[in-house]
Amino acid sequence: MCRNIKNLFNFDPPATHEEIRDASLQFVRKVSGSNKPSKRNEAAFNLAVERIAEAAHDLLHSLETSQYPRNREEEAVKARAKSALRFAHQG
Repeated sequence: MCRNIKNLFNFDPPATHEEIRDASLQFVRKVSGSNKPSKRNEAAFNLAVERIAEAAHDLLHSLETSQYPRNREEEAVKARAKSALRFAHQG
């Protein structure tokens, strides 16, 4: 749904509060169709972001896996390589 929302589970170090909030903000932007809400909708927009961030935080801390945590640097290298391939084929 949202390409900008990154997988936050099973990383070493774990996802930060800021990363979880950023993903929540991106989700609310996508669902609402608004990058920046009007003054009239700002409170509802911000409340949704905070509630989703809280739920995401609870989820991430409740999930279990037997897999070793992924390395952020290695995942970033893979993502850049995938992106380079994707954009190379669009031209």
